[in-house]
Amino acid sequence: MDAAPVIELREVKRHYVMGPTVVRAVDGVSLDIAAGEFVSIIGPSGSGKSSLMNIIGCLDTPTEGSYRINGEPVQGLSRGRLAEIRNREIGFVFQSFNLLARTSIVDNVALPLAYQGVGRRERRRRAAAMLERVGLADRLRHQPNQLSGGQQQRVAIARALVTAPAIVLADEPTGNLDTTTSLEIMRLLQEMNRDAGVGIIVVTHEPDIAAFAQRQVTFRDGQVVRDTAQPNPVAA
Repeated sequence: MDAAPVIELREVKRHYVMGPTVVRAVDGVSLDIAAGEFVSIIGPSGSGKSSLMNIIGCLDTPTEGSYRINGEPVQGLSRGRLAEIRNREIGFVFQSFNLLARTSIVDNVALPLAYQGVGRRERRRRAAAMLERVGLADRLRHQPNQLSGGQQQRVAIARALVTAPAIVLADEPTGNLDTTTSLEIMRLLQEMNRDAGVGIIVVTHEPDIAAFAQRQVTFRDGQVVRDTAQPNPVAA
């Protein structure tokens, strides 16, 4: 029997009322994502893909429909429980990196472990090991402004992975990077998916970035219009 999906969305809707207008940002999405999958969600600006990402990341809740992560229903959970799920089950990578400016790289990466109550020595050890995996073992004491954009995104990826989450959500992770650096970051995500088995969902509007995933979900007007396997994704 197949294992239950990590992500289960059933007829999920997220509607916003703006004056007399109802914006159907997510409009009846059903989607399963298995453990260890590398999925791209692609669509133009305004298609609703970021609204869907916020629901998957437990940053927002559906207007209608159901959402389960690792079998647990999200609806009706307290803010505290949602924060716990975000910290333990989900890693986030953002376009703008979201690093603490006056904090060392190793302490940036260790921060999610502090929220889990891991002791300072152990969380720094784990953070240093993860930075070594992303090629920044010689930058532990640097601050973000001492790194290039690509290096900062590597730090953000290390931070997302340090808690061994069920899934990493990467929202336009190459949006602030040049083409060469963007490809390096996508190859790094592929490597982490392949070697560590972590599931990855990348939200993007760029076909060349979406091409790195094993599966491509096309989003338009709040709905999934295509969901296709990519047997030959761009090689790492």
